[in-house]
Amino acid sequence: MKTSKIPLVAHVVNALRIGGLENGVVNLINHMPAERYRHAVICITDYSDFSKRIAKSDVPIVALHKQPGKDPKWYYRLWRALRELRPDIIHTRNLATIESQVIAAFAGVKGRVHGEHGWDMYDLNGGNKKYRLMRRMISPLVGRFIALSGELESYLTSAVHVPGSRVVRICNGVDSERFQPRLAGARLPFDGAREQLLIVGTVGRMEPVKDPLNLVDAFSRAIGTRPEMRQRLRLVMIGDGSLHSSVVQSLAASGLSDLVWLPGHREDIPELMAQFDLFVLPSKAEGISNTILEAMACALPVVATDVGGNSELLCAGENAILVPASDSGKMSEAILHYADDRTLMREHGECSRRLVERSFSLDAMVRSYMRVYDQVLV
Repeated sequence: MKTSKIPLVAHVVNALRIGGLENGVVNLINHMPAERYRHAVICITDYSDFSKRIAKSDVPIVALHKQPGKDPKWYYRLWRALRELRPDIIHTRNLATIESQVIAAFAGVKGRVHGEHGWDMYDLNGGNKKYRLMRRMISPLVGRFIALSGELESYLTSAVHVPGSRVVRICNGVDSERFQPRLAGARLPFDGAREQLLIVGTVGRMEPVKDPLNLVDAFSRAIGTRPEMRQRLRLVMIGDGSLHSSVVQSLAASGLSDLVWLPGHREDIPELMAQFDLFVLPSKAEGISNTILEAMACALPVVATDVGGNSELLCAGENAILVPASDSGKMSEAILHYADDRTLMREHGECSRRLVERSFSLDAMVRSYMRVYDQVLV
């Protein structure tokens, strides 16, 4: 039986592991006032030590252990979890969790929210007709849809035919205290005088949708085009995933392994990112990128592919250079453009920080989510 009058939100994710979507969930839980909403997290598969980033001690985490492929028993396990938790609101995110809305309706959950955060490789830009139909069939059960970018908002209203009155656009916020310029506490393993080096960095899963090999190729092109840059340019690629070995092999084949650091998964991202001079995001698709916002909070200029919501976060020519997806040539040119003009890098980095402070605060994001929760409880 429910003993608290404070409404409970059950956040449903595919897995609570390191990632931009998951980081957004953790930020939301940690920063939402405890007197307004309580929280639980339901993982369709499982969770990792990343769950320890949830700072509140009263947040239950449930793993349904869905098996790969067809595993219909997870529907029952979800129904049972919802009946035990008795949440006032279910908040699902992305295609992998949207079926949970059906189970929530059967379990009697009155407040139902679904967020679209970005695209997967198997449904780039929402073009898959099967998945579009699934969203359309489930949409009547959802009280409010949350779109993280204008592209996703347009997709929901025009392709899925969700009435605009039920779609709310909420941009991610970034913890500008945790991510800030010149944080101490991290060193990069490169020889040479730091002031003479230019550190190009990225943070992200090494998966096809994030296209890390595009950045490797761009870095290789930059060195090949301007051999003198071998003395200055260094690359840091933080993250792990299925393409990690391919990245290692590509760097070795290009003779660039000594210029690149691949530390895998790290917990000290803010400290490491503060050591970068330039942030690069090579993705094939994005919603609203947390890592772009974190880089901006660290006062970094950005080179990013012109996909998803990237152009909504960045001001081309003011704090960033946008390039076409999968175009390593253009990305290489953008990296070299910044490398040749440290004054431009500094000015664009300062602009990035100002934009974060003005438009992408965590407080504004949390207030927006609470308004949506209040609406679906009426």
